Amino acid sequence: MNEPPQERPDQRRLEGSEYVDDDGSADPALAAALRAYDEGSAMYPAVLAQLAGSRLLVPVVAVLGEVETGDDGLARDKTSDMAAVLLTGADGRLALLAFTDQAALAAWNPQARPVPVAAHLAAATAVQEGADALVVDVAGPHTFVVADEDLARIAAGWRPVHLADDGWAWLGAAPDDSPGD
Repeated sequence: MNEPPQERPDQRRLEGSEYVDDDGSADPALAAALRAYDEGSAMYPAVLAQLAGSRLLVPVVAVLGEVETGDDGLARDKTSDMAAVLLTGADGRLALLAFTDQAALAAWNPQARPVPVAAHLAAATAVQEGADALVVDVAGPHTFVVADEDLARIAAGWRPVHLADDGWAWLGAAPDDSPGD
């Protein structure tokens, strides 16, 4: 009789983050690009290109679910959930928040928990949540907004590239639209 092979415990583990050793510091090249953009010495596409390959911290915060009243008559949290943060702008449009480092996140909300993700995943989350933009470092020191078509392209894994004629273009995989797939 054949017995099924023994399953090793490490075969059942969930895949961890690619940022296991992340210390919450900003990518120095991204921080320099954001600073240069604020100073007017960097163009938007150059910053977008740097951002596209970076790690961002997406904050999650506790959201109250249910409240129960104890025997003493006081209300207490019964359940809560963790949720990514969407900001509503003055024009009513939604934006997902992301941060370059722990210090920028803590300046906005010291209780928020950082989730390190690749920028394209943060952008994809924004698109999935119906947001119109990704706002990086909303509390400073250098706020940057990725919106509209640029947000969709970053979410799809595309990257801005600097051309020899000093222009910019998008580099990414062509959609798979071959018949019969």
